[in-house]
Amino acid sequence: QVQLVESGGGLVQPGGSLRLSCAASRSIFGINVMGWYRQAPGKQRELVASITSGGSTNYADSVKGRFTISRDNAKNTMYLQMNSLKPEDTAVYYCNVVTLGNNYWGKGTLVTVSS
Repeated sequence: QVQLVESGGGLVQPGGSLRLSCAASRSIFGINVMGWYRQAPGKQRELVASITSGGSTNYADSVKGRFTISRDNAKNTMYLQMNSLKPEDTAVYYCNVVTLGNNYWGKGTLVTVSS
């Protein structure tokens, strides 16, 4: 099993930045794909960004050029750097990993973009 704990959310003004962290309870070295998802009120959960063990990344069109996903295997942590935030980025952000056929989620961290 893997426990995931997100942190770094909060209230930020439009145009601001936040960095989310996802700390895993065990080594992420062998986990091929890790990702960040988000769910806004009244909407379905959507993929924001993903990263493979080799460092390949994938982004939703809505965040390309503004968000950067990364992982630090030595710290068992994944990050999401979010710049130029917009009100439509407001959501609960979830960390996700799939390993050995099992799907694991964190409890989420709330990001609110508002003036």
